[in-house]
Amino acid sequence: MKYLIAGLGNIGKEYENTRHNIGFRILDALVNASNISFSDKRYGFVAEYKFKSRTFILLRPTIYMNLSGKAVNYWMQKEKIPIENLLVLVDDIALPFGTIRVRAKGGDGGHNGLKSITQLLGRNDYARLRFGIDNHFHPGFQVDYVLSDWSKEEEKEFPVKIDNSIEIIQSFGTIGVERTMNTFNKRN
Repeated sequence: MKYLIAGLGNIGKEYENTRHNIGFRILDALVNASNISFSDKRYGFVAEYKFKSRTFILLRPTIYMNLSGKAVNYWMQKEKIPIENLLVLVDDIALPFGTIRVRAKGGDGGHNGLKSITQLLGRNDYARLRFGIDNHFHPGFQVDYVLSDWSKEEEKEFPVKIDNSIEIIQSFGTIGVERTMNTFNKRN
């Protein structure tokens, strides 16, 4: 069984620690904890993670957020991964900071990465892990907010939130999206 776990973010050092890059941050933590490494491949940095007889292709796209669908579609085709085995890790301003929600499908909520994936796949019935980044910005300043760095208070809470996210990835591959939703959405 193969799964594609796509962590969304923006490329470039200036975006490294921003709210919009939570998908990258979760995958980086998983890779570091697993003694594996990313390789620079077509449309992204890719690592192969094994867990309970499953293979997880971890993808950090190296193209801009609004083109994420191109990388996701390419790796799904290359690895022959069905849409039900796709999990996208994404930031969400509609959720309070650190709240994690798993969804089996849904709209893009104005997120350009999800919009690109939905357009290229031609459907929106793929799983996503939505990581709450809150919405503490004035009207018209959403872009500045999502591209700003995490606060020191938020940074303190990351170890637990990142560990929860990694558990969700493992659960998604072993017990499926529905049972993962039932287990983790209640906990978070």
